[in-house]
Amino acid sequence: MRTITTIAELRETVREWRLARESIAFVPTMGNLHAGHASLVGAAHLHGRRVVASVFVNPLQFGPNEDFAAYPRTPDEDSQLLEGLGADVLFLPKVEEMYPKGTTGSTIVDVPELSGILCGAFRPGHFQGVATVVVKLLNLVQPDVAIFGEKDYQQLTIIRVSVEDLCLPVKIVGAPTVRADDGLALSSRNRYLDADERARAPQLYRALDRARRRLESGDGDVADIEREGVEALKAAGFRPDYFEVRMAETLARPRGHNVDVVVLAAARLSRARLIDNLQCRAAGELQEAVSGH
Repeated sequence: MRTITTIAELRETVREWRLARESIAFVPTMGNLHAGHASLVGAAHLHGRRVVASVFVNPLQFGPNEDFAAYPRTPDEDSQLLEGLGADVLFLPKVEEMYPKGTTGSTIVDVPELSGILCGAFRPGHFQGVATVVVKLLNLVQPDVAIFGEKDYQQLTIIRVSVEDLCLPVKIVGAPTVRADDGLALSSRNRYLDADERARAPQLYRALDRARRRLESGDGDVADIEREGVEALKAAGFRPDYFEVRMAETLARPRGHNVDVVVLAAARLSRARLIDNLQCRAAGELQEAVSGH
């Protein structure tokens, strides 16, 4: 595996692969890699002859009071893991390489209908930062396929829309969420949890699972399903940001009969802000909730 830190070297490598007509699969990450990331690299091997992974903690997607400085960075361990997984290239740029003119006033990519809801309502500017850096990376790597985890469902949806709207020649593939045995979705931010918080954290998955079972059984009372989810999280010691049912493809408020939906939640346990979601088919006639929870 080659570790590349400059855009110029990455472009030269990609040019050589393209001349050899080799397909490329790409896994962008922020590092501190775990089994969830490993599953994305495994999926990438199914889609491309060459596999590129990037590790870049993107300042543009962190708000002024968020954890950019404290975000866990483990480049040596990440490199060892990626090499063991058979990645061809680790792209490991510095902030100055990706944003040579700085992030203030830089061109941004925005999907306005999606960037201000759910997590975007609590993290203003976050999804503009995500979409911008992903489009930059896709332009640099020029992959045939890029792999993203379904745990970050809103992010995945925004990236799909960005790629479609900007006519980028890449297929976006969502990979299933990897979970611990107790249901907790794997996340780099899980390391912020102490032992007691880690024991309570799976209640997020259980609340989502209860909502999924209600929807699959034909219960269409979206407002009550969301209310129950919020109360369950509060009872478990979380501070919920939201617990909502949305249409799976568009993230619009749910409506209709026998439709594909996704239940999404974000909630805080001390320093950790945990997000998760479950997709399902709502069997009943959905009663549109007036507002989210």
